[in-house]
Amino acid sequence: MNKDIDIALLRAFVAVAETGGMTSAGRLINLTQAAVSQQIKRLEDLFQVTLFDRQSRNLMLTDRGERLLTQARRLIALNDEVAGSMISRQFEGEVALGVPHDLVGAFIPQLLNRFRQKHPGIRVAVVSSTTQKLFGMMAAGRIALTMTTEPAPAAGQDMLLQQPLVWVGARGGTAYKCRPLPTSFGDETCAHRKVALPALSSQGLDWVHMCEASESNTLIATVEADLAVGLLLACTVPPQIDILRSSTSGLPQLQDFFINLRLPPAGVGEIARALAEHIREHFAVRLRHAV
Repeated sequence: MNKDIDIALLRAFVAVAETGGMTSAGRLINLTQAAVSQQIKRLEDLFQVTLFDRQSRNLMLTDRGERLLTQARRLIALNDEVAGSMISRQFEGEVALGVPHDLVGAFIPQLLNRFRQKHPGIRVAVVSSTTQKLFGMMAAGRIALTMTTEPAPAAGQDMLLQQPLVWVGARGGTAYKCRPLPTSFGDETCAHRKVALPALSSQGLDWVHMCEASESNTLIATVEADLAVGLLLACTVPPQIDILRSSTSGLPQLQDFFINLRLPPAGVGEIARALAEHIREHFAVRLRHAV
């Protein structure tokens, strides 16, 4: 027998799964703890299964709950996509978007140009900094949402792209041969630097900072001048510098990083939600074209 699923029940289920509790989920979706608990019970009654293990302090998904979580996210996303496409609205206003320095040139011009064509009444203010600082700005309410570069993926659609972190050097340069290794990294909040320095130490390579800056143009300029080697995601390497392969440079191979989209736990308004959906769609199209 076919059963119609109330999307509101799925939203409550996903909120509990992501926050680990009824009370915290209620704050996320603006419901009382009792209302959230009732919705979870209705969903369990609908499927005649137990979705959460209630023995532990934090609610843990059962096997059936794990199976439902991925599908629930897909159904919610499809519901919101259909609703958005059927309800044409002309948004007007301003939204602040955080973007790590190294992603600006590679992604933002095309992404925001297409967003402006879809929503000409929205002004997007771009705030560029390191991922760690952008998290702080979002928590303080200075930006509505942010793209990030992180060593771990975000859940679901908010993991936008996976890319290798690579060493870069000047075309035909020799800086990578110098010891101690001259480096051009971001400041102490740079996530790439936190991965690269232990990798160098584990390989017994001494290093020295030739440039420490909080924006990518300065770092790239020192690399292009062959004063130092630097770090970039493979998809953001500009044409005037080269990727240094570990097999030929002797530099340690580094882990993949993830371009994620992060929204505040309390949620966002309609304008920021429209921008977030546009960012997800932009990267989804990029991935389809890359296949």
